[in-house]
Amino acid sequence: MSKIKLYKAENEPVLGYHKGSPERKKVEETYNDMFNSKIDVPLYIGEKTVFTENKKDILPPHDHKNVVGTYSQANKEHVHEAIENLMKNKRTWSETPWEKRCEIFLKAADLLANEYRAKITAGTMIGQSKNIFQAEIDAACEFIDFLRFNVSYLTEIYNEQPVDGPGKSNNLEYRALEGFVYAVTPFNFTAIGGNLCASAALMGNVVLWKPSDNQIYTAKITMDIFKEAGLPDGVINLVTGDPEMISDIALAHPEFSGLHFTGSTSVFRDLWKKIGNNINIYRDYPRIVGETGGKDFIFCHPSANIEASATAIIRGGFEFQGQKCSAASRIYIPKSISDELISSVVDQTKTIKMGSPIDFNNFMTAVIHKNAFKRISEYIDYAKSSDDCEILIGGGYDESVGYFIEPTIILTKNHQFKTMQEEIFGPVVTIYIYDDEEWNSMLDIVDQTSDYALTGAFISDDEESIKTALNKLRYSAGNFYINDKPSGAVVGQQPFGGCRASGTDDKAGSKLNLLRWVSPRLVSRTHNPPTNYPYEYMD
Repeated sequence: MSKIKLYKAENEPVLGYHKGSPERKKVEETYNDMFNSKIDVPLYIGEKTVFTENKKDILPPHDHKNVVGTYSQANKEHVHEAIENLMKNKRTWSETPWEKRCEIFLKAADLLANEYRAKITAGTMIGQSKNIFQAEIDAACEFIDFLRFNVSYLTEIYNEQPVDGPGKSNNLEYRALEGFVYAVTPFNFTAIGGNLCASAALMGNVVLWKPSDNQIYTAKITMDIFKEAGLPDGVINLVTGDPEMISDIALAHPEFSGLHFTGSTSVFRDLWKKIGNNINIYRDYPRIVGETGGKDFIFCHPSANIEASATAIIRGGFEFQGQKCSAASRIYIPKSISDELISSVVDQTKTIKMGSPIDFNNFMTAVIHKNAFKRISEYIDYAKSSDDCEILIGGGYDESVGYFIEPTIILTKNHQFKTMQEEIFGPVVTIYIYDDEEWNSMLDIVDQTSDYALTGAFISDDEESIKTALNKLRYSAGNFYINDKPSGAVVGQQPFGGCRASGTDDKAGSKLNLLRWVSPRLVSRTHNPPTNYPYEYMD
């Protein structure tokens, strides 16, 4: 096989949205128009958009009395029809030249960067209550980066070929999986919703997409973009409804070939069990790729810079209301700098403004829905009633208009306290103060405290301590950050994923992930085949 031309992707620049800027004005206008309108999101099954009688409301988390739209609920027949339609289109799409597939998704990236940028940014602000910066780096930049870098990775993969032997030509074909891929995506990142579908589809697969009920608004925009970019009907079919019903049907189908998942650990483990129980019905062994939860840490060494540490804690813990799987949640601080560092964090947290994302003075907005509000507030109430900790700031919550929870900092005397161990997925961070001379042994505590191993940060100005931390915390985080917060991975720069209870560590935003969605076939051609069986040694 001759070499193909490599495509070199570059990261999409992040717009500043400064006062008076055209991009800020455009998002404000788009937000207000969308917020005061109503959309109706159908099921997408092949060329059909199916509007069912059974619908649910789309409610902005920061203003949950304002209905901005509805979305249809699938029944069992719809799910079966969606899978049958995928399999009908499977061969045509998998045999579509790779150049054409790349062209479609690069076109989608260009649409995102231009015509759809304000719309998908405003939609993320409305549907998921992200401030304008968080929406920009997610729905615009990261999504664009996923689409463009995936094309770059595809060209790298296709160029990876075996050597030829004497009288033989060898090449690897990167076939799509034989059946369909089931993509289950979360509420918190518009880009993840699009990428979990697009990455598998780029490699020639057909995809059944079940987005989170709380990301439906931007899921529709994503489908509009794919269609306008030229993606054929029936390559990605979107169904919404009872998640257990949809999953049970998808995972019980003989043509199920892969699960691409981001969500909770408990749901992922349940899906894995179902796949295992169904293993005898499948045509092949399904690929299982999952990124799940985290209990992500920041460890400050005695040499840590105070300002850098404070910024990492505040940004890492409170951006997007702590609803990132990479959000900082447990903080370890040495006694010698604890007073100054905690004072700085608390003082800065007092200045955080919270409210609607259309007010650009707000750093935080609302958590995603009522159940999340209830779960997070119960952790706060637990801390309030415990003798093992005190709340340094925050602890308030109010759901009268939106699901608002104050940025909350807990100081505990017990490094195994509940909020140091369990994933909260909200704007709550817990600090533990250790004796300076015990920093090395404390790394063992960091490693053993949580079942998760997604992200972590080590802040230090001492190179030897950094080497020690990298060694001791080798399996504590799939993404390890030095002198920074543990969140904010950029496609092409920090491939993302963790291990242990945090997932399969297949690194979204890298070619490692794309390799999971192909089944290589080795084709070897002998140019002068032997014509009799004896070997030379037999003469």
